[in-house]
Amino acid sequence: MAGYLRDRATEFLRALRLHREAGAGAAASEGSVAAARALRRAARRVSASLHTFQPVLDPDWSEAMRPELAWVSGTLALEHAYASRLEQLLTALHRLSGAPPLSPRAAAADGENAPQGPPAPDHEPRTGGTRGNSLPAEGEAGDGHPAHLRRTATATALGGTRTATATLTATADRRVTAPDRGNLTVGAAKAGALLDRQLTLARTRAHSTALQALGSSRFHAVADKVAVLASEVPLSPAADRADLRPLADAARERLADAVAALPLLTAGSPYNAEALVHGLSPDPAPHPQDAPWHQVRLLLRLHRYALEVLHAGPDPGLLAAGGALDRHRDASEAAAAAAQAARTPRIAPATAYALGVLHADQRHEVEAARYAFQRAWQKEALGTL
Repeated sequence: MAGYLRDRATEFLRALRLHREAGAGAAASEGSVAAARALRRAARRVSASLHTFQPVLDPDWSEAMRPELAWVSGTLALEHAYASRLEQLLTALHRLSGAPPLSPRAAAADGENAPQGPPAPDHEPRTGGTRGNSLPAEGEAGDGHPAHLRRTATATALGGTRTATATLTATADRRVTAPDRGNLTVGAAKAGALLDRQLTLARTRAHSTALQALGSSRFHAVADKVAVLASEVPLSPAADRADLRPLADAARERLADAVAALPLLTAGSPYNAEALVHGLSPDPAPHPQDAPWHQVRLLLRLHRYALEVLHAGPDPGLLAAGGALDRHRDASEAAAAAAQAARTPRIAPATAYALGVLHADQRHEVEAARYAFQRAWQKEALGTL
């Protein structure tokens, strides 16, 4: 136990030194991002060990240290969370609209170049000429083919009226047969630009908050305590004769009880649509049915770290279950971000529609992650029999 804590404290101090050497200005380098990730990793493991093996540690020291390490880990995790959430949402938007994936900046530029102005009363894309005309407005591409108007104009100039009529009919047929996909493509660009603005702003604020935290006296006090921990672990008097296995087993039992409370029977049925229940609730708070799954994710992490203290090798079943719960958390937060963006006042109907489709898509990802966890946990339970 003491050796494990000393190793994790040394990792924390090494990552802190690398973070300071790499620098962390307005645009963080890859080195500073990797160092911040290592800081979070070491802080999580020390905090989890203080929680699971508290009886063998000094109670006053561990109670004072745990919330401080949780504060460090949570503060440093925000910036990465916003960045990965934006990437996940933009990737889903382009997948749903049938377009190739774009970077956040390219998606923002795509949204700025999207057709502007109020939509027609029937919520169709703006058209040139009369309302019954199916041609795109000037400067817009028909169904994503910029050369469409040039071909039509050439046919008309050559007197090929039948060719022009056939082109108009084909265009109208395409618009009638796939209106939703075209509407989503227009709205996806604006939705991507809206999400980019909101989440980039949140990421910038999180970056500033992390920089202030790393330079605060509170963080320096935590770093000083971790430096002491690297050389001397404050154990309780009964630590020499204590057996760590019952404490690790208690962490496993807490995890098993929390998993037993989950609706695994429903989650084991694919396409059960349980994650979409209350999808239109006006409550802006996180989805209430996700909270027990998030709690299981935290308990699973405590169990994994307890096994690390006992020098047990990584369990593939636990890693698979933990990965599924990580995807569940990411999809749940991405869906909440899409719903929050859809509440933006005065957005275009096509943008709101795209955000609604995106929200439903991420809730389906939540359902898929639950299904994957159910299968991984079933294999893990069978392996322990």
